[in-house]
Amino acid sequence: MSAGKILLVVLGGFLAVALVLGLWAAGVFNRLVGLQQGTDAAWAQVQNVYQRRADLIPNLVNTVSGAANFEKSTLTEIVEARSSVGRVTLPPAGAPTSPEQLAAFERAQGQLGSALSRLLVVAERYPDLKATAAFRDLQVQLEGTENRIAVERGRFNEAVQAYNTAIKQFPAVIFAGMFGHSPRPYFSATPGADRPPDVKFDFGAKAPATKQP
Repeated sequence: MSAGKILLVVLGGFLAVALVLGLWAAGVFNRLVGLQQGTDAAWAQVQNVYQRRADLIPNLVNTVSGAANFEKSTLTEIVEARSSVGRVTLPPAGAPTSPEQLAAFERAQGQLGSALSRLLVVAERYPDLKATAAFRDLQVQLEGTENRIAVERGRFNEAVQAYNTAIKQFPAVIFAGMFGHSPRPYFSATPGADRPPDVKFDFGAKAPATKQP
């Protein structure tokens, strides 16, 4: 066999190996992209249910504020907590890529959730308010939204687990860094979530008597 034919055979072998490796790397890349898109899609659902809760709040505040002698501080706290949620900076598209980003999101949403819980507990002191159809409807919708939030957070964690596991497995671990894939943070239980909200009924308190000269 001539030297030229040998060279062609060797080059053909190299090209074949390179093609196989290229297809293999492309398959790994596509799988990681698919899993990453899965976390982004799950995150979009998380944002949807949190947004649903935020959209209910203006109607809730308007309904409750009409109740005579209702604690205005509770309503103010909810409005401020809702505003703080909108000030959290997150990636324009996709799930949070760092624990710090997700922690900031969780803190803001946790404050809003706590304020809503306190409002519903305080409302128990107002039979007329509880009897209105508008308030009952909003309460049911909020309770349903909280359940949806829990479900979507769980689904997001499952998507993140699949993605984080994939980028640490062989052979994906070889290419993960090259492709720009890094672990993503999980939702964790909010500290104090297992405790009921602290509610203080301070309305109607009498001012301390002043001493007569």
